[in-house]
Amino acid sequence: MPEAMRVLIVDDDADMARLLRGLVSSQGYGVVEHVVTGGEALAVADRFDVILLDHQLPDVSGVEVVEEMRARPEPPSVIIVTGHGTESLAAAALRRGADDYLVKDAALPHLLPEVLERVRRQRALRSALRTAQEELVRAERLAAIGEMTVTLHHEINNPLMAASAEVDLLLARATTLREDQVAGLEAVREALARIAEIVRRIGTLREARTSSYPGDRRMIDISELGTPDGAAHIVGTAVMYVPDDDLARVTGLLLGRAGFRVRRSRSVDELAQGAAEAGVRIVLFSATRESPTAGLELQRKRSWRAIGLAADEEVARRAEGCDLLVRVPFDPAILLGDFQRLAG
Repeated sequence: MPEAMRVLIVDDDADMARLLRGLVSSQGYGVVEHVVTGGEALAVADRFDVILLDHQLPDVSGVEVVEEMRARPEPPSVIIVTGHGTESLAAAALRRGADDYLVKDAALPHLLPEVLERVRRQRALRSALRTAQEELVRAERLAAIGEMTVTLHHEINNPLMAASAEVDLLLARATTLREDQVAGLEAVREALARIAEIVRRIGTLREARTSSYPGDRRMIDISELGTPDGAAHIVGTAVMYVPDDDLARVTGLLLGRAGFRVRRSRSVDELAQGAAEAGVRIVLFSATRESPTAGLELQRKRSWRAIGLAADEEVARRAEGCDLLVRVPFDPAILLGDFQRLAG
């Protein structure tokens, strides 16, 4: 069953709207609603994931609606559905930001489910890409924090230990000190212990969580620092050759969540070298028409699993010998499950 999507049908033809509703509902998608005009669509578009948009509406054209929706921060996916399709109209719709284009003809009942599934997967990929980019920012922040931690330990620990030792020596001779002096030294010792604990917590930092601070400032929250529970256990190494940076980020994120240490290759030669190393369990690559198996000899006996990413049917047919062949766009949740099974 596909992931639930909220679908809005925008069409002034009641019979066509009823047909579209039936086709969408039969595919198991979630909320399906219907409006008649472009103005109504724009008013409620933010509540939906996918818009099935007629081009000829009573108030505006579908292309105009697409353009206005695309200007929003998180626009829905838009599929133009029209009874008067031309190549120029299709090109204009796609250029303005439509995700796909369908004609109201005999092929519509067969094509619409395919297009909806492709759009669903594209949306899932975009969501996974945002997560991967957030992970990249988090990793960069943690790297900077790690450098600061080294500095803190080097520059603070030694004088901190010296100060604590001096306080302990003074307190050992407490018989020669007044009561208020002893109380003061004990307060200093307590403060030094707190500083030492803060330095220790920073040294265990694994997440750069922040909290509000007076004056509209943010500060790193170290109140509950430590290694987070549930960290992925490393099960082996995955090497991959995926030239597309966005696709590589998503795929690398999913491999990492499945427990693989990920190393990205910049060429097919580098991928082949990585595949020959000990401990490699996954070799993942983008299959192309020029090189459907990325130059790897998949028919021979090997210790790793070969995973190919194929963008079209022809490439998929030629990528012989893969243990897993993934069509792009893929569903990140399904692919993560595949990776987890391979890790088991």
